[in-house]
Amino acid sequence: MGDWFQTIVDTEATSAEAQGLAANVLDWLIADGFISAERTDCVLGADAGHAPGTRYGEAVEDPDPELVNVWSNGLHVTVGRTVFDAGQGEPSAVTCPHCAAEMPLVDEHWSPIEETWARFEDAVGSWAEGHDEPVACPSCDRTAPVHTWLWADDYFAFGHLGFTFWNWPTLRPEFVVDFSRRLGGHRTVLLEGKL
Repeated sequence: MGDWFQTIVDTEATSAEAQGLAANVLDWLIADGFISAERTDCVLGADAGHAPGTRYGEAVEDPDPELVNVWSNGLHVTVGRTVFDAGQGEPSAVTCPHCAAEMPLVDEHWSPIEETWARFEDAVGSWAEGHDEPVACPSCDRTAPVHTWLWADDYFAFGHLGFTFWNWPTLRPEFVVDFSRRLGGHRTVLLEGKL
């Protein structure tokens, strides 16, 4: 079956402010009862996370009473330069931040278009290591760092701060907007995926 996740990524937080923003958001989530204060073994890919709190149902569209019985049901916070992705599948296209030309990344059978992927592969892979490799647009011939391109399906998000909710029902749009507000009004991307 796999595990479902939703990650709210702050795409504007700097490395210097990410830890403080994470602490502020965690304080809010704990104080309002969305998550529990205690860190436990309730998330994938990390040593500990925060299990759903008594009011988690107010953050989601359709609360699931069985969530408490799922082992991987917590919130994991990632602080540090990271390429966040949606897990399975591929993004369908990417759009130039200068001229808005869209480049398909998969064909009609959802197979990757190798020529287009080759433009981005190294840049995406090296972003987490601190590199801002520019990628040239075949339409306008201008370059832009890989993290400024617009990825269809919100497949990739590049940032220093992300909040991953494991197996929670769909987050309410109002909750996501409030999240962004509490991150100083930063632009956020909501990735949804499955492992």
